[in-house]
Amino acid sequence: MLRLTRRLMGACLALVLIASGPAWAADDDDTTETTSLKVMLDWYTNPSHAPLVIAQQRGFFEQHGLDVELISPADPSVPPKLVAAGKIDMAISYQPQLHLQVDQGLPLVRVGTLIATPLNITLVRADSDIESMQDLAGKSIGYSVGGVEEVLLNTMLEHNGVAPDDVEMVNVNFALTPALIGEKVDAVTGAFRNFELAQMAQEGVKGRAFYIEEEGVPTYDELIFIANRDTLDANRDAYTRFMAAVEEATAWIINHPDEGWKAFKASDPALDTPVNKKAWYNTIPRFALRPAALDGRRYEAFESFLLERGQIKAKSPLSRLAVDLSQP
Repeated sequence: MLRLTRRLMGACLALVLIASGPAWAADDDDTTETTSLKVMLDWYTNPSHAPLVIAQQRGFFEQHGLDVELISPADPSVPPKLVAAGKIDMAISYQPQLHLQVDQGLPLVRVGTLIATPLNITLVRADSDIESMQDLAGKSIGYSVGGVEEVLLNTMLEHNGVAPDDVEMVNVNFALTPALIGEKVDAVTGAFRNFELAQMAQEGVKGRAFYIEEEGVPTYDELIFIANRDTLDANRDAYTRFMAAVEEATAWIINHPDEGWKAFKASDPALDTPVNKKAWYNTIPRFALRPAALDGRRYEAFESFLLERGQIKAKSPLSRLAVDLSQP
C-alpha cells in the first residue's frame, strides 16, 4: 500500500511539472519549434534600440523560442505600412503617430513599449537670449516634419501665451542640429533629448531644452512596438515572449551599463561614436521596465488631446489602440 501511494504521488508530481512548464521551449528538448519574427526598426540602429540588440546578442530571444530578424528601413515612414500590409510582424513606431494611423483606418495596435517617456524637445542655444518658451515670440523655429510635430509645438507655445503665428517656421529638413549651431534658426522643434543635446555638446555648443511634457502636452510613450490588429490573436504568444526577452535585456543593461555599451558598440563598428556613447547613457533611464505592460490612461488622454486639436476625426476606444500583453 505504501509503495502504491508513493507511485501515485510521483505520477501526480510529474503531471504538475509537465503542466507548469512552458509549452514553447525546454532546455533539453531539441525538437522545440522556434518562432521567427521580422521586426523593423524606426530608423538606423542607435542606442534607443539597445534592448533589441542586447536581447539578440546575449541570446534572450533564443531562450524564449524566437528567431528575430531586426531590419532597418530605408524610409522611416515605411514600417507602419508594412505592418498594416502583413509584410512584417512588428515595427518600432511612435505613440502620437499610432493615434493618427488608427484614425485613418490602418489595422495597427500597440503591443509593447520601448521608450516610456517623450524624447521630443524644443531646443535652443544656451548662449541665446531665449530662456523660456515665452521668449520664442518673434523668433524662427526649425523643423523637419510637420503634422503632429507642429501640433505639439503650437500647444507648447499657447501654454506659454505665445500665438503660433508669432513665430516663423522654417523647414530645415533633418538638419536640426546644424541649423541651430549655425544660427540659421533661433530654435528647433522635434529634436530628441537623448541625441541632439549630445550632438551640440560634441560641437562645443551647449543647448537648452524645453521638455514638452512640462509645457502643456500630455505625456506619452515615445517608441512603441506595433503589430497588425487583424493577426494579433494568432501571434499573441510570440509577441508576449518577445516582450519578455526585451524586458530581460533592459534589466541587464540597467545593471551593467558600461558592459552594455561595450557589447552594443561591438555589434557594429559604426556605432562606436562619441555621440552614441553619450546617447547610450542618456537613454538608459527612459527604457520601459515592463515593455508588455500598458498605461491605458496615457493613451486615452493623448487620444482626447488629438481630438481636441482636430488631428483625428473621432475618438477610438483603447482596445483599438493598444493591448496589455502582461495580462492573461
